This record gives sequence, C-alpha cells and structure tokens, in this order.
Amino acid sequence: MDSFELNKIAGAVLGTLTLTLGLGIVSQIIFTPEAPAKPGYEIAVPEGPSEAVATKPAEVPIEQLFATASPEKGANVAKKCVACHNFQEGAGAKVGPDLYGIVGRPKASAPGFAYSTAMKDKGGDWTPQDLNAFLANPKAYIPGTAMAFAGLGKETERADLIAYLNTLSHDPKPLPTASAEPAKEATPSAPAPAGAAPGGVTPSAPAPSEAKPQ
Repeated sequence: MDSFELNKIAGAVLGTLTLTLGLGIVSQIIFTPEAPAKPGYEIAVPEGPSEAVATKPAEVPIEQLFATASPEKGANVAKKCVACHNFQEGAGAKVGPDLYGIVGRPKASAPGFAYSTAMKDKGGDWTPQDLNAFLANPKAYIPGTAMAFAGLGKETERADLIAYLNTLSHDPKPLPTASAEPAKEATPSAPAPAGAAPGGVTPSAPAPSEAKPQ
C-alpha cells in the first residue's frame, strides 16, 4: 500500500471524526434546555389540618368501654405481659411487680419490688382510669418510670385487660361504666300566652257590674 492510499484512509478517518464532533456541538447548541429559575418541583400543599388529623376518630371514654369489656379477651391481652409480671397471688415480682390485686391498690406498694422514684412520687391508687392512662403510654403518664413497655394503643384492649385484672382479687369491685348514649337535653316548653297567670291558669273574666236603677 503506497502513501497515497494511506493518506486517503487517514483523511477519511479524520473527516468522520470532524463530522461527528461538529454534529455533537451543533445539536448541543440547538437543543440545550433552559435552566429553570427555581430548581426542583414545587408541590402545592393545601392549608388547614391534614387529612390524617381531620379523620382521626374521637376517643371513646374508658368508662363506656367497660360496659362491654371482656375479661376473657383481657386474659389473652395479658399474655403480652407474662415475661415481666406474675398474675398469681403470692407469686412475687419478676422484672415488674406482681399484678394480682392491682386494681384499687396503692401505687408502688407491691412487696419485694424496687420501684422507681417516679413511680413512688406519683402517689394515689391504681384506679381503672389511672390504669387506662398508664397502659396507653407508661412514660407519658409517669415520666421517668422504669417500665419499658411502649403501651397498648387500642382502647378496647386496655378495657379488656383492666376487666381481667379486676377479677384477680378476693373482692373485685364493679368497674365504673357510662351510658353509650348521651343524655337527651330537655326540650324547653313553649312560652305562656300573654295575660296567662303563673302555672298555666287562665284568669276568669271579671263579673259584670250590677245594673243601677234608673
């Protein structure tokens, strides 16, 4: 192959490279997108309460749930606690205190258990309402408690568990209950007509005066 053929091949290669490079530069000039004034995408968020907050169901008073609470279901809920608590009379403490007779018992009073300072300072008795608040969120009800349990989020589970705990006693007390229906307001009576006497008695017309002799 002579030098002329080599020059032709080299020229063809260089021409192809030059054409490719030129096309790339021209296309970049023509199709270069404009940068947005504000990077990213703006998502419009409606003002007002979020849907999750707006649709959150209202909590049912625990006294109302006690009316239909099931100690049998509560015994199943109590299985979540057996790793740390005993439920038999005289069984003693484990990681947590014995829960036999807990309903109505003074706080921090189970023998043989070292309570936290926060629990000792709380004071009062374990009423059904206090147990409900504690079981819902132990650390929120008693900040500083050593209780590691996160809590029971379902109101019905708490009501069932407290109903079961209430049976663990020689003298279980009735749980407080509330009516499922709100009391009806009294309908105001219609106002008495003008001139009516108190008590709804209409005064009699005055007797006609006696005719005078002419």
